[in-house]
Amino acid sequence: MKLISWNVNGFRACLQKGFADFFAAADADIFCLQETKMQPDQADFSPEGYHKYFHSAVRKGYSGTAVFTKAEPLSVTYGINGTHTDEGRVITCEYADFYFVCCYVPNAQPELKRLDYRMEFEDAIRGYLSELDRKKPVVYCGDLNVAHNEIDLKNPKSNVGNPGFSNEERAKFTELLGAGFRDTFRTLYPDREGAYSWWSYRFNARANNAGWRIDYFVVSDRLMERVKDSEIYADVLGSDHCPVVLTLD
Repeated sequence: MKLISWNVNGFRACLQKGFADFFAAADADIFCLQETKMQPDQADFSPEGYHKYFHSAVRKGYSGTAVFTKAEPLSVTYGINGTHTDEGRVITCEYADFYFVCCYVPNAQPELKRLDYRMEFEDAIRGYLSELDRKKPVVYCGDLNVAHNEIDLKNPKSNVGNPGFSNEERAKFTELLGAGFRDTFRTLYPDREGAYSWWSYRFNARANNAGWRIDYFVVSDRLMERVKDSEIYADVLGSDHCPVVLTLD
């Protein structure tokens, strides 16, 4: 089973940059998006053989998630137990043997001005994932907006305390892993350097690979034995993020 997650930073714009060709070639069983920045009727994309689900923000042109799946889920829910729905950040698809949770975690914003909300969201999503995990294993993925450790960004020293690399955000990710989950990429490749999924549009960052790994596939501990690979498609263009890919037995 092949699962793909991609922050497209505007789905309508990404569609003009070859998204459909990549989608078709990738042939994923589940393909989810973050930061769609659109309402469901604003993009003409209905791939044959897929069920599609959008969760858009109330605020137009902001945030938003989407899931395209070959197998119809047993159920689909939006938000976190009926909360955190206004910004379109969470879609959960239930399948026979696991839950799939696509998430776009809030950015803490410059000067960490949204850190309090970020912490509230982190606690809510961790509790929600743990609740799901008690029923069946969980695949949690998306733009989680945090580089967990120094190896996960090019310039850690100069970014300490910045959004995405604050002590508070990193600690919440540590808490998540401590609650019975695994960062699939880092579990498989604990020492791999230069593996990033987001690059600033400034300072020629992508050409210089001055990036951050902030897009993840996280799974329940007991699901790790089914993980064949966790990859980063750094050469795929169309957004300031690139797709991340999980292959399960």
